[in-house]
Parts: sequence; structure tokens; C-alpha cells
Amino acid sequence: MIKAKSQQEVFGDKLPNVGSKFNIYECDDFRARPVPYSRRDFYKITLQFGTSRLEYADKGILIDKPALLFTNPRIPYFWEPISEEQKGYFVLFTEEFYQETNADAALEHSPLFRLGSDPVYYIDPDQIIYIKQIFQTMYKEFNSDYVHKFDLLRNHLNVLMHEALKMQPLTTYFEHQNAATRIASLFMELLDRQFPVDPQRPLTLRTPNQYADLLSIHVNHLNRAVRDATGKTTTEHLNDRIIAEARALLLNTDWNVAEISYSLGYEYPTYFNNFFKKRTGTNPTTVREEHALTTNVTT
Repeated sequence: MIKAKSQQEVFGDKLPNVGSKFNIYECDDFRARPVPYSRRDFYKITLQFGTSRLEYADKGILIDKPALLFTNPRIPYFWEPISEEQKGYFVLFTEEFYQETNADAALEHSPLFRLGSDPVYYIDPDQIIYIKQIFQTMYKEFNSDYVHKFDLLRNHLNVLMHEALKMQPLTTYFEHQNAATRIASLFMELLDRQFPVDPQRPLTLRTPNQYADLLSIHVNHLNRAVRDATGKTTTEHLNDRIIAEARALLLNTDWNVAEISYSLGYEYPTYFNNFFKKRTGTNPTTVREEHALTTNVTT
């Protein structure tokens, strides 16, 4: 069973320090080391050459050609190398570092990092050399003694992000054509912000009324808007998200059921067990045991 870890535990003293809040590495430094499902503390951009698997909650992405990966500190993921050779670079940086010269540049609103966006951008063959040069320049600059190197690194980050935006149509952009769409969008954003969870930061918003209060609208208005815009009720969205998070925690951490139930806002494990079984037809312990058996058979 893979225990959930912070980035500090995974990367140790290779994390950005308090002074810089930025660092860059070659992927060879972490070759064949899986990065577990966890709460991340830094934004991360990876240039990857090799085959790997990226999993978010209960969905996965097979990356089998040169790509840029954009990972968000609010979303848990599990990355595992598949091919023996893993080449490339990755940068870790905080929002504070990125905003130092532009306080209005919120990364959570960027098409590359915002919730629901595509984390993988495949690189066209004619772009590979240029993208690699950007990382090589950052790597060289970071290890230099130039007094203004972090200003340059922020500029290189911006160039890299703009190049990524050119790599595929901006299909994640959409316009709010009516109030229902706008309300539903805000609700989904608030819902996504509640995750990932852990025993120290449990889920606090669990009912439609709580979301309606934050949005300053009546709960009936919220329910109608969400149903009209998405075809699902507010409660269905809440329950689906809790079940998805519960499955991810059961399959990818060694937390016991009591810890998981508390993290998801349940005072007693019995309440969580009843909810889980009603929604899935089985209980949490069975899901974990069946996954362990399957894993043992395939390894």
C-alpha cells in the first residue's frame, strides 16, 4: 500500500527553499521513482521524454510521447514511469514566487493549471528543440551566480506557459451565457477547492445549503441552476466527488477507514460505510482488499 506523502517527504532537500521558492531538476535525478498520490505544495511543470502513467483520482492518462505536464498543488495525483528511460526536466515553484513581479497573475485561473484543465500537452516534433532549450536555459540560469536570475526564471516560465497554450486549441475556454451556467460554474469551482482532503484538513462543505450560503443565493436557486446546466443535481455532484475521493484514498494510501471517513467529513466511520455501500454496492474495506489482491496477482 502506498502511503500518501507531502512533497517535502518525496523530494527532501531538493525542494525550493524558503528564499527562492523555485527549483529545477533533471528527471534523471528521480529516475524510476514513482511519485505517490498526495497533497502537493508546489506547482510543477515537467518536460518528459519517455512513457509513463499519470493518475488523477479514478482516471488515468498514458503519456507515450514527448509532453509537457502541468500539475496543480490542489489536485492529488500518482505518477509512475513505464519505460526504463525517463529524460527531461521539471520545475517546482510556488504561486508566491510567480506573483512576485505580478500580484494579479493567479495561477489557479490559468488555462494550464485551473481545475478541470488538461494536464498534458503533447509537443510537436518541430517544437521539441525549442522547448528543451527553455528548460536548459532555466537549469543553467538557476545554477548561476547572477544576482537577478530569479527575475529571468520568471520570464522563462511565462514563455514556457505561452508556448504550451499554443500546442492545442483552447477547448477549456467557455463563456457564461446565462445565470444558471455561471452559478453552476462557481459551484463546481467551490466543490473542487475542497479536495484533496486529509485528517488535518477534512472536508467542511458537505451540503447544498453550505454552498448556497457561500454563493449568497437560495439553495433552491442553486439546485435548479446546477441541474439545468449539468443535468445532475447538486447532491449528486457532491456524492460523486466524495465517492471518487474515497476510492482514491482507499486505493492509493494506507490510511485506515476511520481516517478516511473523518477526512471526508464523517464523524463516525459507520456513517461513511453506510454512505459508501449505498452509493457503490460494496463497503470500503472490500474495495481495498480486492485492489490489494489484484495488485499482488499482477506483480
